[in-house]
Amino acid sequence: MSIWWSLHLRREAASVPLARRLLLGTMESAGVDPDISYDLSVALSEACANAVEHGGDSARDTSTGAYRVTAYLDGETCRIEVADSGPGFPSGRSRAPLRPAPSEAEHGRGLCLIEELADHVHIGNKPGRGGAVVSFDKMLKWRDDRPLVAT
Repeated sequence: MSIWWSLHLRREAASVPLARRLLLGTMESAGVDPDISYDLSVALSEACANAVEHGGDSARDTSTGAYRVTAYLDGETCRIEVADSGPGFPSGRSRAPLRPAPSEAEHGRGLCLIEELADHVHIGNKPGRGGAVVSFDKMLKWRDDRPLVAT
């Protein structure tokens, strides 16, 4: 079985739960184990929140710009990609291992959380015009009563 979808969303906080609900609904319909679905939905929420906050020309102006979410459920794997049109991650250096934010910090935990919840994570920049890309995947587990079964 293979399912994929892509969303083009405005950089608004209200777009984050929309993407999360669509992912959860897709996984429930496909018969994915609820614990796996929850982990991926939290990781997706974090990636979307980063795109909303940092993915435009100005980190403070979230009213302009858009970002894209693409999800693939293919065989035994779910792969999710969130790409924005902002400045991207600092160029010219390979990404250092992520460190958790200090306990008193209000921000800075999202990418670390994604790395904890997913099996493989890639964080980088789009080629050309710029923008950040966060992609991650996770092996799927299935409910015993899953409605969609590959034939």
